[in-house]
Amino acid sequence: MKQANRRTKLVVLTAAMVLVLAVIYACGILIPEEAAAGSFLNAKLPPSLRHPFGTDALGRDLFLRTLKGLSVSMTIGLAASAISAVIAVLVGAASAAGSRGVDAVLNWLIDLVMGVPHTILILLISFALGRGLNGLLAGIAATHWCSLARLIRGEVLQLRSQQYVAVSRRLGKSSGWIMLYHLLPHLAPQFVVGLVLMFPHAILHEASISFLGFGLPPEQPAIGIILAESMRYLSAGMWWMAVLPGLTLVSIVLLVDKAGEHLKTLLDPYSAQE
Repeated sequence: MKQANRRTKLVVLTAAMVLVLAVIYACGILIPEEAAAGSFLNAKLPPSLRHPFGTDALGRDLFLRTLKGLSVSMTIGLAASAISAVIAVLVGAASAAGSRGVDAVLNWLIDLVMGVPHTILILLISFALGRGLNGLLAGIAATHWCSLARLIRGEVLQLRSQQYVAVSRRLGKSSGWIMLYHLLPHLAPQFVVGLVLMFPHAILHEASISFLGFGLPPEQPAIGIILAESMRYLSAGMWWMAVLPGLTLVSIVLLVDKAGEHLKTLLDPYSAQE
């Protein structure tokens, strides 16, 4: 009974977190561009009931810009995490199911990518692809798959030693059939959890690269751009331009990370029995 109550609480809590994230994302998408338009009469206003996060130097409502920026960051983070998770499954499965030479090459590739700091590698990829959305998305997707790939590799190696896989081989089933019907269904929980846990890292990297000027264009209402614009006004005491959007970003990242941990606990059969 206690175990059932604990799992029920985790399910409810995870669902509530996902609902909050979905509402924030939907609000950011549905806010019209005109609502966050600038007005020099309202420039540099501190937080108030009318403008909860205050306004920036162009008179734009920072609360609305933050919501729109979060929706942009969440879109890029989700797309990059999904691509990265697919890469991880393909590389991990190929490494475990392939020959020793393939395994050695792919492990060397994983070590190479993990050996370079993510921010530097994303900067290089983004710069090589001309910056902008495509470069940023490619850079994030190409740098976050390594840990999950190693997890998938270990899982596939363990599954290949199972008796039902050996029986399928004796019955004449091909390696592709075994991968499709025996191995991939067991990898689905790791894929989902890995995607969710990569999501907050992708959001933070999107914000940091945009903050440095190598990500989205300046006219895009992204969190990194909002924080970069606010730096020149901090010395004048306009703290709300950086503090409130920054705290919102950190809160969203922590919320996603916590939801991922709960989801991992729910999908992991060993954790479920604790």
